[in-house]
Amino acid sequence: MPPPPAKWKGQCQFNSAVCNNKLIGARQFTIGNGTPLDENGHGTHTASTAAGNFVRGANVFGNANGTAAGIAPLAHIAMYKVCNTRCSESDILAAMDVAIDDGVDIISLSLGGPARNFYDDNVAVGAFSAVERGIFVSAAAGNSGPSLRTIENGAPWLLTVGASSVDRKIRATAVLGNNEELDGESTFQPADFPSSLLPLVYAGSNSSNPNAPFCLPALLRNIDVQGKIVLCEEGGGIGRITKGRAVRNAGGAAMILVNQQPQGYTTHSDSHVLPATHLSYADGLKVKAYLNSTSSPTATISFKGTIIGDDRAPTVAYFSGRGPNRASPGILKPDVIGPGHNILAAWHISVENNTNTKSNFNIISGTSMSCPHLSGVAALLKTDHPDWSPAAIKSAIMTTADQGNLAGNLIEDETLRPAIFFAVGSGHVNILKARDPGLVYDIQPQDYVPYLCGLNYTDQQEILSETYNRTVTNVGEANSVYTVETIGLPGVDMRVEPSTLQFSGVNQRLTYQATFSRLPNAPSNAVAQGFLTWTSGRHSVRSPLVVIFQ
Repeated sequence: MPPPPAKWKGQCQFNSAVCNNKLIGARQFTIGNGTPLDENGHGTHTASTAAGNFVRGANVFGNANGTAAGIAPLAHIAMYKVCNTRCSESDILAAMDVAIDDGVDIISLSLGGPARNFYDDNVAVGAFSAVERGIFVSAAAGNSGPSLRTIENGAPWLLTVGASSVDRKIRATAVLGNNEELDGESTFQPADFPSSLLPLVYAGSNSSNPNAPFCLPALLRNIDVQGKIVLCEEGGGIGRITKGRAVRNAGGAAMILVNQQPQGYTTHSDSHVLPATHLSYADGLKVKAYLNSTSSPTATISFKGTIIGDDRAPTVAYFSGRGPNRASPGILKPDVIGPGHNILAAWHISVENNTNTKSNFNIISGTSMSCPHLSGVAALLKTDHPDWSPAAIKSAIMTTADQGNLAGNLIEDETLRPAIFFAVGSGHVNILKARDPGLVYDIQPQDYVPYLCGLNYTDQQEILSETYNRTVTNVGEANSVYTVETIGLPGVDMRVEPSTLQFSGVNQRLTYQATFSRLPNAPSNAVAQGFLTWTSGRHSVRSPLVVIFQ
């Protein structure tokens, strides 16, 4: 690693010489327990995802083994600790102000809260100050999905990142007594778990307590689970690993964890404390049907290790926050999705409960994990194009995002149906395309002011026809011609003028006008989706469009 840049003014507040040319700054604030030291792993995981250097032999319990690296492995890292058991809003804003003064290029915010008016949202306020100084800000979309209007960090000047899956599974297959096999996931894969069938018991059977299916420790004492595999359900205010610990402490041999309906097909590869597998909601129904079909249900778990090549990836994780944004429904959020489900990255301790291991890695999920992927992408783009503004970087990421999965079909959500724009935004990040987007939609911070002034529209000021002017900057070939194409938006008459943009130089700016009119047959209380795409011989610059009919 080279030394920090000359502009760097940050501090290392560790008591010992912990900082180096990779970790060039570490600060704590009022909630930091008097130290910038990571106490729960979250900051270590996100920082290494964004800019961790190359590490060979990264794995968890031997799974997902390989060389790990952050998205921008040669970038410097400065950490600002604003959370402990909770996050302090004043600390968040103070840290953003300090980071701006320290001289950072990218701010990565793996935190958030319910949507509020931007003037009352410390992340939005701090991010605007950063963007004014040319600093790119990416933020997590929140983990309150899959319901609509659950998006967090929805200000238009920052990049709001949803979470998607990767094509790696750490497979643990539930084998039922009727020979049915159901594929699930678990990072803990014991080599000595017996292949012979064991008694299977459902924690929620024969109980009038609605919390019984969730394997709460106090309720498991009322069930004979000794030496048995216990079926537990997600939820109930208790974490997945905690459920397994409760089963183990009650004498259970293993756990089959099944989703509730909202979680759908999103399953987690956790570092469980006992043999376990996590199944989808649909497969959970199959397990329950089997339990009801016999008086002596049995099962086992077959651990199959790391499997690469899930062609349905990326899918939108169920927890990923969905739009529209309550504070500003006129801006489509999230902006983009990136890897955030079952992500391997650095951890502050070993999760393997083995004093002889140096494997400080863990696999966890959340939009906190997807956000630093995009922060790293922004750092690489800033290196490639040091003259690009935060808006230009954001535009390049969004207009080049992928719509399809590895199988060539539309990206799906946790139900395995095509994801709506309020889940996927502009699509899944594609860094190779983002480096050469052709055109970018650039905007200066002061250009957001008229938009903010317009947020006080009332329901009586219904707009049946609206015209928008948009300016694009040519960052591709000097002499290029782009033709517009519009797709979708049923119930809307959309017109774009001019329909062709002819550029004669790099950094030339041209403006077009898009007019949207509601057709007489347009539905009420409905949503229409579509795209506006400018295409040249080499580039395709696509923007997602959503119309909400009142």
